[in-house]
Amino acid sequence: MPEITEKELPPNQKALWLKAISAIQTSNVPYSINLIQSVLKDSPGFLEGRKVLRKCELQVAGGAKKKGLFGMSSSSSKFHSQAKKDPTGALPLIEKELETDPANPGLNDALFEAAVNLQLLDTAAFALETVRKNSPENVKLLHKLAEFYITRDKPMEASEVYTDILKQNPADGIAVKGAKDCSARASMQKAKWDENADMRSLMKNAAEFEELEKASRTGLTRDQLEERRDGIIARYNADPNHLGTVKDLAAIYEQLEDWVNAETFYSWAFSLSNGDVALSNKALAMKDKALEGNMRNLEAALAADPENEELKAQFAVYKADRLAEQITEAQKKVDQNPTDPAVRYELGNALYNAGDYTAAIPHLQQATRNPHIRTKVLLLLGRTFKAKNMFDIAIKQLSDALADLVAMDGMKKEVLYEKGLIHDQLGDKAAAIDCFKQIYEVDYGYRDVAHRVESSYV
Repeated sequence: MPEITEKELPPNQKALWLKAISAIQTSNVPYSINLIQSVLKDSPGFLEGRKVLRKCELQVAGGAKKKGLFGMSSSSSKFHSQAKKDPTGALPLIEKELETDPANPGLNDALFEAAVNLQLLDTAAFALETVRKNSPENVKLLHKLAEFYITRDKPMEASEVYTDILKQNPADGIAVKGAKDCSARASMQKAKWDENADMRSLMKNAAEFEELEKASRTGLTRDQLEERRDGIIARYNADPNHLGTVKDLAAIYEQLEDWVNAETFYSWAFSLSNGDVALSNKALAMKDKALEGNMRNLEAALAADPENEELKAQFAVYKADRLAEQITEAQKKVDQNPTDPAVRYELGNALYNAGDYTAAIPHLQQATRNPHIRTKVLLLLGRTFKAKNMFDIAIKQLSDALADLVAMDGMKKEVLYEKGLIHDQLGDKAAAIDCFKQIYEVDYGYRDVAHRVESSYV
């Protein structure tokens, strides 16, 4: 049974799929779940649909349910048996159970078994990736996922899973060896080098390599950066656990704007460093850059073809996924350091962007304790209360921000403009024009203030 893409869906199934995407965009998530389950029943190889279904189910369920034990329940054991005997028939039954407990490890393991038996290998990986994301403490299934990636000759993916296992149990010997071996194999695979090659032959001579080591990391051409990368990879393959080499490799990938590899090696460096938070933050920053690049590519494609319904659907799903991931990452930072106003602001900003204004407010209020970011926090608080139609409180936040600002810089202009818009929306034209005039007096070309001020004299 092959896995298929949206383009390969039969016309009737594609119509249901697009209808489901529209339902998601209008926040009718339960209806979209029913539609996607119908699509998957007839097209079980439609992996994109299964991924979107799981996100919708997790949203409705309020996230993963906490489990007291990691063993299989009697119901999931039953599905394991069905997955072996009749995998085609078992898939829709397992999906129906997952609707109310989408991150259930036992049910996702049963889905894995059914998908493997049907040769839906990417679907199988997705099932265990769901466990990895929502129940990372279930190292038994994470080991199963890593071994599955190894059998499919995907060493980088296996290495990342082993790294997650080590976060749960740093003393796991199998994971330690697996992470090291798979990371080394992935590097050689990417560079298309045979693992038995003499790595020393990759350097033209010792003098050239020494010169390369001493070269500045700035001001190099791309060819020079790539040459430097190749030299570092040679050292890395000789010793994948040398922290300095791993950090150098991560940095060179960052300079090359290869965000995916930069994230991989910063993550590996973090694992080797005994918890260097700076390296963890670097890995997250690289991940953000990779996702932002994907978002820009989708936006550009949609701008070039604005009537493309498939692109619209892909963009909507990707954007929602991106916002959800930003919230998850910010929440992790808050959990690790709940007294840090900067991470509170990051979480509040992510919640604001996702439209969850009520949840954003308490985090932003705590973030005002940091004097270095207080003004921009108050600006966002003003916008948050404005989004909730609490205009008087919004104006109070913006007034507090203005009290901290002296020079008419970009921030003060932005706060004044936002405050003017709220006064205008409330029908208080005099207060609105007063805000716009303050900007007009120093910056005629700022947004549309010239038109707003001059038209008030007509």
